[in-house]
Amino acid sequence: MRKPWVGGVLLAAVLLLGACGDPGSGGTSADVPDTPTAAREKPSAESSSEPSASAPSSTTRQRVAENSQKKAPKVLYLGDSLAMENQTVLGDLLRADLGARYRSAPYSGTTLCDYLDDTGKDSLVPDKDKAAALVRDQRPDYVVLQFWGNAWGYTPCMDGITYDKQRQKYFDRYAADAKALASQIHDAGGSEADRPRIVWVLQGPDPITPDRVRRVNGIYEAQAAASDGLIADAGRVVAPAADRYTWVEKLPCTSYEREHASYCTEPGSGRTALHRGDDYLHFCLAPTTAKPRPCPARSPGIRRMAAEITRAVGAAG
Repeated sequence: MRKPWVGGVLLAAVLLLGACGDPGSGGTSADVPDTPTAAREKPSAESSSEPSASAPSSTTRQRVAENSQKKAPKVLYLGDSLAMENQTVLGDLLRADLGARYRSAPYSGTTLCDYLDDTGKDSLVPDKDKAAALVRDQRPDYVVLQFWGNAWGYTPCMDGITYDKQRQKYFDRYAADAKALASQIHDAGGSEADRPRIVWVLQGPDPITPDRVRRVNGIYEAQAAASDGLIADAGRVVAPAADRYTWVEKLPCTSYEREHASYCTEPGSGRTALHRGDDYLHFCLAPTTAKPRPCPARSPGIRRMAAEITRAVGAAG
């Protein structure tokens, strides 16, 4: 367990831990489903909780027309509880803006090692949904990886290494896992021309351990540079413009949010909520449930991050 914190941060953390175990998990290991719904079924725009996010606006129609001359990218999305809650919105935006083909297979509570081939029974991800297995099966053009950086010993494959007790060992292990996962994904893609490009999603601010997230993002950036990867700085769009690593619960509404009233949660003040008051990590404005699920509520933070990931994939194409 983490050491006690002080003031309001302690209260928020206690509420979060009581609701979903490890802040990176969304539940206990017993709550992780055998196969994510979105891994079995491609969600349709009609079933999305974000109808206005995927509605064919004039801008979207223009983007689709511009991309009609390009090969539609095939995107595989893997990750932890943040990816679990983001997956439907991201799929809708990728299809609407880029005409993408899309598959997602996130598992709450996971970290990079869970998607490695050699973690076996110590992994929360079954063999059929390991990164390399899915790459061989799906042949994606892009593999999007979104991981908060599990630091609390929740994931068995981390071998008990935690940020609190073994800080440098935690970062060394995380960097090694990033390198190993990139290698397995590339090898599964086959020839160099057929290898998917990996999109490393940078994480948003952490009010408890801000330096940890900064260093985890640094690992992602270094690995992307070393293996022809891409960066989607989704964390930037859920942080204050003046301070990338300062956590806030609310931010000024964007132009999109002002135009779509349900995304600007406090129109009187021109601000919108990124987090629930009892959950500093997740961006879904619906309560966390024992069984992980895609977010069922319109949530500005989720749409912001999904739009930035979509932008990064589109720019690479």
